[in-house]
Amino acid sequence: MKPVVVLIGRPNVGKSTLFNCLTRRRTAIVIDLPGVTRDRQIGDGAVGDRAYYIMDTGGMGTLPEGANPDLIAAAVRQTEQAIDEADALLLVTDARAGLLPADREIAQRLRRTGKPVTVVVNKSEGLDASTATSDFHSLGLGTPVAIAASHGTGVEELMATVLSPFPPEEREAPDAKSDDVRIAVVGRPNAGKSTLINTLLGEDRVVVSPHPGTTRDAIRVPFERGKHKYVLIDTAGMRRRARVSEPVEQISVVQALRAIDDASVVVLVVDASEGVVEQDGGIGVYALEQGRPVVIAVNKWDTLDAERRDWVRREVDRKLVTYMPFSPVHFISAQRGDGLEPLLRSCRQAHESAGRDLPTAQLNRVLEKAVEAHSPPVVRGRRIR
Repeated sequence: MKPVVVLIGRPNVGKSTLFNCLTRRRTAIVIDLPGVTRDRQIGDGAVGDRAYYIMDTGGMGTLPEGANPDLIAAAVRQTEQAIDEADALLLVTDARAGLLPADREIAQRLRRTGKPVTVVVNKSEGLDASTATSDFHSLGLGTPVAIAASHGTGVEELMATVLSPFPPEEREAPDAKSDDVRIAVVGRPNAGKSTLINTLLGEDRVVVSPHPGTTRDAIRVPFERGKHKYVLIDTAGMRRRARVSEPVEQISVVQALRAIDDASVVVLVVDASEGVVEQDGGIGVYALEQGRPVVIAVNKWDTLDAERRDWVRREVDRKLVTYMPFSPVHFISAQRGDGLEPLLRSCRQAHESAGRDLPTAQLNRVLEKAVEAHSPPVVRGRRIR
């Protein structure tokens, strides 16, 4: 299982720059929490053959002048959620600003987690490493590491050190040729994922309000429908937690990414009553980039009138189908069970297509058609062959 590495620190110390450096600007899923001005992002990175998830969080320890207290509290809660999900923590600091009281406060908070913490001294370009890190030894969190995220200096060595205590990932990639269709059900909170899973299983298999600490690992539930075998990979951790008074939905996107990695087909559940948002597209595109076919399930279709349905169709076409043109779209009601058989049929077809071996001649014909439609450029008066 890939470890989760979380970036923590004051505002403007370069966490986002480090995040972009680690992910090489690959697709990052933005966790758009209502009323929160600073989104939390998660992406995947690798050092050699060691893969990991990296999460960027909002700044801690400083209250901007005139900031809305409710928004600050919400941002703190989402950062606390990230800390809970972390396997390793990187306390990012600023060599130019030096060690500040806010850095000490954050260090004390992270020390109490009992999780491995590495002090990262960013913006150290032009400085001797010992000079850049000298003040930060007093935090008592081991040897600080000097980097320059904007230039990528020291970043690979940093991550190699951070990942060294974790065993290499041994989980095999899903076998696309297996008869069992491994379905990851992913989507935003309250889109109806748990209802869909329970309806497919014919029982209340998924707890709607998971207790803290139970949402880290995806739950695999095998079941049969007719002659076909399936394994549902539940991502219950993406739902709202038990306390309905909590103003911010605590989202475990880490679990969704792990479920996608373990699946042969991804069902992206969209809440028709709310329409399509950025996170829906982010998760879908991430799944495609990991080589997983995506089936789109627009849920709560039975709650909409004709005018609203037309609007949602346009939203799905514009925000999802445009980027995932080969993904079938189903309009369903998980609660009533409407449209679930066609949904499963699409999952089977996607699973079979992903595991199909195509003859070389057929691939050559496809390539020839692509070249005819989009001719390569002429270089020095000669066309590329």
